[in-house]
Amino acid sequence: MVATAWWWCAQSLANDRYTSSIGDRYSSLYYQSPSRLESSSSEQTTGRQLQRVLHYSMTPCRSLQGLRRSDCVLHDVDCDEVYPGIYIGDAAAAKNKTYLRMMGITHVLNAAEGCRYGQVDTGHSYYRDMPSIRRNNKDTYFRYMGFPMVDAPTTDISRYFHVAAKFIDDAISCGGKILVHCLVGMSRSATCVLAYLMICRKMSAVDAIRKVRLRRDIRPNDGFLQQLADLDMELKRKNLYPY
Repeated sequence: MVATAWWWCAQSLANDRYTSSIGDRYSSLYYQSPSRLESSSSEQTTGRQLQRVLHYSMTPCRSLQGLRRSDCVLHDVDCDEVYPGIYIGDAAAAKNKTYLRMMGITHVLNAAEGCRYGQVDTGHSYYRDMPSIRRNNKDTYFRYMGFPMVDAPTTDISRYFHVAAKFIDDAISCGGKILVHCLVGMSRSATCVLAYLMICRKMSAVDAIRKVRLRRDIRPNDGFLQQLADLDMELKRKNLYPY
């Protein structure tokens, strides 16, 4: 009887320890709402925080209405306007020059330039027959820029943040339209657009992610999110945000 009582006490103690361990792992820190997470982390932006924002800010389902989405289906491309004049798309959109002409694209930023697996083999020569477009009573000449990146967490995409932001801003400033693409239009290209919104449009990383996710399902890899978090902290330190 004494042995039985001792066994039950031991089991109860073990269960308490197990429950405590599980409670520590799945505490309110892991399951707090996005608003609580942002308020508690307002001073320090981390890649983990941006992962959660990305998870909670889902892209709404949209019917294929208007010319833009139906044109994507017609030309078998995946492309969305995520900000006025800025499109994120896949390799098929980048290689379909008929579609680019129809959409009035004047600039292309290839965030996956190269011949390796996972990259898109285009370049200046690929677009040499693209015409200039008359906008605001002046000719807007077709422009191309390419970054030879692979979609890996160890890729240093931050080295291109300011170059990409300037190229995108130049395209918008001259009244043009820019396609920013990689292979599937979810990680490398999305990261470049997010950096532009942060640098040139003074959005925080959280606001930029939410803005783009309203129009397109994006999924930057964990390494890219951490680099965006570092950019966010850099811009905060330089007081480049309006808040």
